[in-house]
Amino acid sequence: MDERAFYSESQTQKAARLQCPYCRTTESYDLRWVVRKKKPKMPPGGDERDRAKFAKAASYMVLMDDKVGCKNMRCRRPFEITGMKTTAFLQE
Repeated sequence: MDERAFYSESQTQKAARLQCPYCRTTESYDLRWVVRKKKPKMPPGGDERDRAKFAKAASYMVLMDDKVGCKNMRCRRPFEITGMKTTAFLQE
């Protein structure tokens, strides 16, 4: 069974304060995340290994954006998002 069958997937945006490495201005940027929430019960058709995988599965978020453009009108350069975790586990 495919592991993606254990999760319901959606997208969300969360704000993060980032500093441009070129002009050193700090702004709030909306970053896109994929939210994968564990389903309440296992989909039908799984064997013992799939049940063990489902028991260990946890809800989590994955960062989709790897670059953002600076909001400073003089700079406007794209820069990579560093110093942030790209995966975040959710508490249920």
